[in-house]
Order: sequence, then structure tokens, then C-alpha cells
Amino acid sequence: MTLISFKCYTLYGDFMEKLIMIKYGELTTKKANRKVFINTLTKNIENILKDIDNKIIKDRVRMYIYSNNIDEVTKRLKKVFGLHSIVIAYKVDTNISEIQNISLEQVKNYKTFKVETKRADKNFPIHSMDFNRQIGGYILKNSDLKVDVHNPEVLLNIEIRCEGTFIYTNEIKGIGGYPVGIQGKGLLMLSGGIDSPVAGYLALKRGVDIECMYFESPPHTSIEAKNKVIKLASIINEYSGHIKVHVVPFTKIQEEIYKNVPDSYIITIMRRMMYRIAVNYALKNKMKVIINGESIGQVASQTLTSMSVINNVTNMPIIRPVACMDKLEIIDLAKKINTYDTSILPYEDCCTIFLPKHPVINPDLDKCLLYESYFDYEKLIDDTLENIEIITNLKEEEFDDYL
Repeated sequence: MTLISFKCYTLYGDFMEKLIMIKYGELTTKKANRKVFINTLTKNIENILKDIDNKIIKDRVRMYIYSNNIDEVTKRLKKVFGLHSIVIAYKVDTNISEIQNISLEQVKNYKTFKVETKRADKNFPIHSMDFNRQIGGYILKNSDLKVDVHNPEVLLNIEIRCEGTFIYTNEIKGIGGYPVGIQGKGLLMLSGGIDSPVAGYLALKRGVDIECMYFESPPHTSIEAKNKVIKLASIINEYSGHIKVHVVPFTKIQEEIYKNVPDSYIITIMRRMMYRIAVNYALKNKMKVIINGESIGQVASQTLTSMSVINNVTNMPIIRPVACMDKLEIIDLAKKINTYDTSILPYEDCCTIFLPKHPVINPDLDKCLLYESYFDYEKLIDDTLENIEIITNLKEEEFDDYL
């Protein structure tokens, strides 16, 4: 991180700095390990700002970011998990005259206002409510503004802290959650559909760093289907910064299933094979959980019975972030995170290509074990694991021309 000289502002002969103030939100519920959470958040912010000159100062309740490119920094911070809010603030010396002048400057273009003071520095001699009245009185005396405590056009916030006083009028809501990586790493089973990218986003929000696994079956699936998944990964990578996509060559296994398994059980057995591959790969790469986009009852393989039978192949935890969301809720979130338009592109994945007319909704475990005995899936899985392709360069725009 480059340390640079930052712009300072002078009004009425007083010193003022413009900066970004971060409020942690949920991180403040942590006690002994709060420092670990804040350090992880700082590392993530440094990563997304590595090409912008900046300086970061942090403590247990606030983080301050100084930069000559505040607009771009703010834009990027909107996609960082672990932030309750982002504030563009002015830092001034804790001097009543200076606070009055800067406060008036911040609200002078509005018609109604309200003042809210937080006195974190208890050595400051004036209580918060009294200081609200004092600043409000100064503004009323020196402008045409009026006070509106219920629905003000502008809310003037004043935070009096040991390191100085921070004045701001605009608080941008962050996306919350925990810093990515604080919970370790998981493997997202990423298809080209709507649900799994949303599941990946929600896992990132709870602090799980993710890598993605995609099952392709050429020539049954197209290069467009693969590029579609890589583009989806690149979109959610904006919330992480270091996602990889592991592309599994699934053709041989899928064809063996199609030849040896009754039509109604094809999807069930296919999903069991996918879980075996994902778990094996996750364990080898020190990942703690498998994540997928299954939603209870949405399709035949996502009934409770199906989930139980498919899940039977592993003891590794399976996280299903969208399990209890309905489809419209998932679609709304997909649109919010900008994956929806890519997800609905008409390129079919391997599950769709081999979808039977009447898939079993209440599969029997003993039948699954019987059908799996009809072919040597263990050797096929071993061969597949040896030939996984790893994609690390996830630049969304590179795939636009292929979709």
C-alpha cells in the first residue's frame, strides 16, 4: 500500500480533512476476536484498493480511509462484505467554533435539517443533546434553514471522538455480513442457473471464501455454457477478488450413468457422483464445506428425500444458502447482484441435457447403491480428478464476446 500526501481543506482558517469513515456493524458484536475480524476486513479492503493510492487507519469501532480518489474508493467499498455503512466525512479539530462553521457549510444548501451528535469522547464537556441544540441554534441564526426533527431534508451527524470530530450528512448502507475469508474456504457447485451464483454470494456474505466447481460434458454441453459459468464466477468475484473455477470433465461418468442407470434415477445418481467429486477435491484442497444452490422442493433432486439420499455419499457439511427461499426471492437477489441476465442465457448445463421426463422424487438409497454397482465409478472419479482444469483469470468482459 502506497503512503501518499492527501488533500486537506481549509475553511475560515481552520484545518479540515475529507475522508471515508467505515462503520463495522455486525463485527462490533465480537469480543476477544474482534481484532481478527477487523484485520481480515482491512486485508480485503487493501486488496480491492491495491491500484489506488490510499492510507487506512483502523481501531476497534471505526476505520478511516484517506485517498485522492474518494468516489472510486466508495464505489468499490459497496461490494466489500463486513461493512455496515460507508460515510464520506470531514475530520476537524474538536473546536466548537470550527465545528459550527463546518456544520453550517454542510447544510447551507438545504431547507430543513436535524442535528445528531455522538459524544464518544466523554472528555468533551458538552453532552450530546445540549450540543445538538448549540449547533442547531448556530445554524438557525446564520441561515434561513428550519429544524425538522421528524422528516428533515438533511441529517447532520457529528461524531466527537478522541482522534477528532467527524461531520457528515450522507451515510451509504454497506452490504453487511462478515469479511470474506474469516470462516475459511468452501467449494461452490456452480451451474449456469439462477440459484447457485446467489448461493455463492450469500456464502461470501457470511465470511466463507469460495472457489467454484463446474461440471462440463462436451460435446453434450457447449463452450458457451462453460463461458457463461465463468462469467457468473467473474461477477461474484467482484465481492471476493480471488475466486478460481475448477472445471470437471464429466462426460465419461455421465455417459456411463446414462447407459447403466434407469431413466428415473439418472439425476439422483448424477448428483451423488458430483458430490463425491466435489468432496474429494475439497478435502485435498483444505476446503471445509460444499456450497450449492439447492432450494427445497424446487426440482425432483431437491425434495427432502432426494437431498437425504444424495447427501448420503459424504459426511462433509453441505451448505444450501437458498434452501428456504422461494424462486422469486432468489430472482430478486440475482438481479440485485447482477447475475440474473447471465444466468438466463439459453445454454444448457449437464443436468439439463440429460434430464429425464419423469425423475424420481423419492429415491430409494438401496436402489441407488445397486445401480452404482453396475459400473466402476470409483476409477472414473479418480480419472476425472486428475484432469480438472483450473481457471484463475476471471475478467468478466473477456467472456462477453462468447455469449
